[in-house]
This record gives sequence, C-alpha cells and structure tokens, in this order.
Amino acid sequence: MSGLWSARDLAVATNGTWLRGEADATGVSIDSRTTAPGELFVALADARDGHDFVPDAEAKGAACVLVSRDVGAGPALLVEDVQAALTRLGEFGRARSRARVVAVTGSVGKSTTKEMLRRILSAFGATHAAEASFNNHIGVPLTLARLPAEADFAVVEIGMNHPGEIAPLSAITRPHVGVITAIGSAHLGLMGSVEAIADEKAELLRGVVPGGAAVLPRGPFLSRLARRARDGVRVVSFGAQDLAEARLIEAESDADGVAVTANILRMVVRCRLAAPGTHMAMNAVAALAAAAALGLDPAQAAAALDGFAPLAGRGARRRVNVDGVEITLLDESYNASGNSVRAAIEVLSLLPGRRIAVLGDMLELGDYADDEHRDLADAVSGVADLVFACGPHMRVMFDELPERQRGAWAVDAASLAPAVRAALAVGDVVLVKGSYGSRMRDVVAAIEDKA
Repeated sequence: MSGLWSARDLAVATNGTWLRGEADATGVSIDSRTTAPGELFVALADARDGHDFVPDAEAKGAACVLVSRDVGAGPALLVEDVQAALTRLGEFGRARSRARVVAVTGSVGKSTTKEMLRRILSAFGATHAAEASFNNHIGVPLTLARLPAEADFAVVEIGMNHPGEIAPLSAITRPHVGVITAIGSAHLGLMGSVEAIADEKAELLRGVVPGGAAVLPRGPFLSRLARRARDGVRVVSFGAQDLAEARLIEAESDADGVAVTANILRMVVRCRLAAPGTHMAMNAVAALAAAAALGLDPAQAAAALDGFAPLAGRGARRRVNVDGVEITLLDESYNASGNSVRAAIEVLSLLPGRRIAVLGDMLELGDYADDEHRDLADAVSGVADLVFACGPHMRVMFDELPERQRGAWAVDAASLAPAVRAALAVGDVVLVKGSYGSRMRDVVAAIEDKA
C-alpha cells in the first residue's frame, strides 16, 4: 500500500497535533506485533494500553504514532482520545472514497457473506474488505481508515453484542447496500428477545445512503426490518420463497460442496461452492443479491463466486494426520449459535466416515441457554456417531444423547482435547464447533498437534 495517508490529512482527520515532525503513512495498525514499516500505529487503550507498545511499533518501522500522551521517539500525532480519533479517521477515509460500499450484519453468516462479496466484487474492480471479523467499534473505523481512496468497492462487516452498537457504525460506514444475513438467537441473553435482535440488526439500514438498497432475509421479520429503511432505499428480499427477489431455486450438496441455482432479480444463475450446506447456498444468494443491487451483472458475479471455499474456523475442511491416523477435520471453531450448529451438523451428515461432533458452549444466551442447548440434541444424535462436549451448557445437550453416542464431556476445551485426540481412528470426520469464548480452537490445535 502506497500513500494511504498524507501527514496533513492525518492531522485534519484526527484533529491532532504533530510532535517531533510529520510523517505520511502507508497503512494503519493497532497491533505492534504486526506493524509494518511506514504505517501509522494507533495506541488504543483496550485490554492493554497501546501507549506501552509504541517503542515496539517504532522498532518495527512505524512512520508515526497516534497517541493521547507524548511517548516514543519519532513523529507522533497527539489527540485527546485515541479511540475517537480512530473513528474520525475512519469517517474521513469513507468520505474521501469513491468506493461503492456494502455493509453486512446478521446473526449468522456475516463473515462468510463478507468474504463471498470480496471475491465477487474483486471481479469488477479494486476491492477493499474487512480483515477477519473486524466488526466492532474498533474494527469498523479501522477498516474504513485502511480504505484506499482509489478503491472501487468496499465490504464492511458490522457486529453487535449490546443494543445501540450498530447505528453509529452504520452511520460512519454509509453503505450503498446494507445486507442482513439472518435473524437468530445469537446474543439472545444480552438482547432479551429475537425481536430485539431484529430491531438492533435493522439499525444497519439507517445508514444506507439515499438511492441505496437493503438486502433482507425473506421471513417472519422482513416487514419489521424493512420499516427501518429510509425513504428512497430499495428493499431486496432473498430466500427460498417464491416471492423473494433473490431466490434460491436449488442447493444440491455433496461431500465436496454445493451446486447453487438461484434467480437473482429475474436472472437465473448457477455456481458451485467448495463447501456443502444449504446455509452456504443461502449466503451466496445474499451476496449475489447485494452485487445485483449495486447494478452488477448477476451472471458475472456468480461466475466469480464459483469455487468459493470457507475460512478457517468457519467451515474450512482439511485432511489431518494424527499420529499416523488420517482424519478429516471440519473446522467450525470460530463461533456458534443454534442455527449455525444445525447447519454444521447438516454438513457433517454429508461426509463419509465415522462422524464425530465436538461441541462447546454457545455463549451469551442468558436464561435461554439450557433450552437452546437441549434443543440441539435431536439434530446431533441423528447424525453423529460419537459426541464430545465441553462447558456447562453443552452438558445439558450431552446428557440428552443416547449413551452409545457419548464420547466424553469436560469442563472446558483444553480438558476435552486429549480425549478427542485419543479417540480418533482412520477415516473419521470430526466437526469442531463452539462460541469463540469456548476456545474450541484449542481442540483444533490439539488435533493438529499445534498446542
């Protein structure tokens, strides 16, 4: 990246004062461990105070630092509040950009849909998209601050844990298209009801620019969501229903992927994804609908999506050799909700071999937690040959299973991992899934011997 920010624009955008000279920046970093030469290092005070890592960032070659107190030896941009300055930098980055912007939120499928859109839009022009799941009050302005002025398209993921988070992030993103992938029970304990979740997700639509579009799941919450769209914003629904403007006609899954046939705004298109499951096909329809809402050719968009494979932790599948035993690992360790667990179990059912499900707690469900976990038992027992579980809530599901299917339960992922690894046999297919806070990545690391 060259010439992302001039010294003058940095000062204007952040309302900061230069100390010890001025410097242009080729990028923006919030992590001293990955800061690259020429970048601006933003000293956020989060779990740890970023000011303590300014020397490390400068040693890595940071051109300048954004700080609220004078630290370091090189050029520093002094501001009152680093987080607020990063937000203003993101706003400035969005304001100067010519890119057409798509913002994505939803209870499930956000990151996968975002990556599908990255792939699709890259076929039409220079595309910038959020890294990983940079979808909160830090990640969204950071994504916009990293947006090259010359980009043709941008894809921003917006998430939430509490009421009131999405609206300000949508306001600085000002998307041309807002996508809500699904409404489900994720964060139910924090939000109180699925209706409240729908209302918070719908706040994304308040930021959509006049003349833009809202791509919404056709279902019981469609009208509730659509009401939040501003006048002049076109509503495009997607789903398997006949009335959906973007309709999934057919999803034929096998062990290697899913063949998708869809009608996108009256054009029938086809593609094949390198990941099975109806949920993957529906994510694809949402992404194709968003591209069409931007005025892009659905057939070309579908061709670009052909061969899409999911990210690590979100359904990526790989062969792993465990002490001479070759197994197939289905890595869904990044996050979990009731809907996404059922979707992962559907994928597991398509794969040949002894099917092992390794499941960790779904978090942030509050008083609904035990019921949400118990409700998974039928889906899990109908597919898995052997089940391992960890966490107090997944214990409720585990106890509902027939004894022949129970592998082991443990209090946490680290304690469960040795039992999982010891049980593996040639040809097993192993699904690992749980909420991020359940640390199911520890089980994945143990299987891959990376602990």
